[in-house]
Amino acid sequence: MVALTLPDGSVRTYDKPVTAAEVAADIGPGLAKAALAARVDGELRDLSRVIEGDAPIAIVTAKDGDGLEILRHDAAHVMAEAVKELFPETQVTIGPIIENGFYYDFARPTPFTPEDLETIEARMAEIVARDETIGREVWDRARAIEFFKGLGEDYKTQIIDELPEGEDITVYRQGDFVDLCRGPHLPSTGKLGKAFKLMKLAGAYWRGDSRNEMLQRIYGTAWATEKDLKAHLHMLEEAERRDHRRLGREMDLFHLQDAAPGAVFWHPKGWTLYRAVREYMRGRLRDAGYDEVNTPQLVDRGLWEDSGHWEKFREHMFVAEVDEKSGAGEYEAGEDGPETQKRMLALKPMNCPCHVQIYKQGTKSYRDLPLRLAEFGSCHRYEPSGALHGLMRVRAFVQDDAHIFCTEEQITSESQAFCDLLLSIYKDFGFEDVIVKFADRPNVRAGSDDTWDRAEAALQEATNATGLETELNPGDGAFYGPKLDFVLRDAIGRDWQCGTLQVDFVLPERLDAVYVGVDGHKHRPVMLHRAILGSFERFLGILIENHAGRLPLWLSPTQVVVATITNDADDYARRVHGAVAAAGLRGVLDLRNEKINFKVREHSVAKVPALLVVGAREAADGSVAVRRLGGKAQEVLALEEAVARLKEESADPLTRRRQDM
Repeated sequence: MVALTLPDGSVRTYDKPVTAAEVAADIGPGLAKAALAARVDGELRDLSRVIEGDAPIAIVTAKDGDGLEILRHDAAHVMAEAVKELFPETQVTIGPIIENGFYYDFARPTPFTPEDLETIEARMAEIVARDETIGREVWDRARAIEFFKGLGEDYKTQIIDELPEGEDITVYRQGDFVDLCRGPHLPSTGKLGKAFKLMKLAGAYWRGDSRNEMLQRIYGTAWATEKDLKAHLHMLEEAERRDHRRLGREMDLFHLQDAAPGAVFWHPKGWTLYRAVREYMRGRLRDAGYDEVNTPQLVDRGLWEDSGHWEKFREHMFVAEVDEKSGAGEYEAGEDGPETQKRMLALKPMNCPCHVQIYKQGTKSYRDLPLRLAEFGSCHRYEPSGALHGLMRVRAFVQDDAHIFCTEEQITSESQAFCDLLLSIYKDFGFEDVIVKFADRPNVRAGSDDTWDRAEAALQEATNATGLETELNPGDGAFYGPKLDFVLRDAIGRDWQCGTLQVDFVLPERLDAVYVGVDGHKHRPVMLHRAILGSFERFLGILIENHAGRLPLWLSPTQVVVATITNDADDYARRVHGAVAAAGLRGVLDLRNEKINFKVREHSVAKVPALLVVGAREAADGSVAVRRLGGKAQEVLALEEAVARLKEESADPLTRRRQDM
């Protein structure tokens, strides 16, 4: 007798072992048709696997997250089958699922072309139409090695060699194609459907190691329905239209070049935007009780060793070895003149250890806590050149970083205050859909289990007090403590992790930070690492894409352009521009001998939010024709009224907030 418990708590019994496919059919023909796989006692399995004992069971369909992942996994296998049919000399390596899709890496001497992708995709559709049964087989190691060696699949053989002794070797057969895989898979290729598309080609090193041979990677996307596929492709088109790199050129904000890989050359307009964000943040932090500090960029290796970052983060750090000569007060001169000593310095990848050094200057009492130290600190991290991406992934960046030194009893109140501040700031920038993830201890970490128990319990209590709903992100905490990650959802539904709050009992211990408690004894402060924007560079990239370059007036580098219809209005245009400047607005005067439609198009491409058009008529009656970005109509207003409206609209949220207090 086999008793299977369904998700609704009901139990179905069978007098002999049964497959998940049979269970689905027993429940109903609709479920049998929709079934893709099953979760049996927590394990994802093929529908054809026999269930021999009592267990909880859930039938997986395309509506489930697991079902979508299986569809994408099978899309990779169908693509590999298509490639082998079309290009038999090709070796297949690995083909995992990724966010929104899949890829497969191939080894072949001749590069794939974009035209090849079209051919492969057409063959995939044929394989789906064949509705080939997908069957699971368990082989012994010797048979598997012999089989793949016979096919010339050296990479598959290597994978098998690396598997632990005694582990089952599972292969899946669909038609004439056999692939090494743990599964599970769809019951047949026909279940994949038509909602897939091959997207692009890329190079990839075997095992991700640059010392290994270069493979060819084909990326694809797959969805449960063609409607979902179309929506995704539309989102990608929209994302391309919003690409901050293209908008950065059109708006003349910044550029990047090989002379400084991973670093940004900010142009005047871009730096104006940068400073607007920075000054807003500076004001919000000041109002929230933070003290701003500034710390060195080059810091001795010893401090990074003491903090633990040298061990955990060394590969991402830029280092400089210098010859330190005596005579500067640090080293004594020898008999034969100044002595030289090698010294290793590192460009700081984060600000944390330096803020502890500021905290340690002088004796701290419980009365001094909480102490909130903020820094817009310039940091550097080595990112592989292939990972660099505009403003989103750089090597040189500025963190909106801060650390709160507090007692253990103050963790909850400080966390509440921080979360309120963070959500308020995000709202000011136009982000109201925020996902919060709770990340607990990673496998590689500093500190004892008892310390982590305390830190996780404290953060959980603080999180509960905020009333925020959280998702668990297991094992993704910082090496020194658990954290909350704040994920922004932008205008087209993409998620961006930006803010963080981390509870750290470890670093104060490692760097010997103390305070004198009520009892007169020394105690360790708790260190709350927190960021809101994350880094200015990345956040500005997100901001530009979220608004598609059409930034709110208070953030726009050029807020107003005064443009003439004819040169007869030049003098009046200068007067208008003067009124704009006197109101504190960032204005530009356009007196070029060009047609007004040309000027309108050009400033629209540059995403200028307001255009004040003047001609002979406007000069005569002291008015301006106001054109808004994206609008087709214009509004004629008296000069004073137009400027007053724009001035009021341009007030930043910090100013408005202070006015409302």
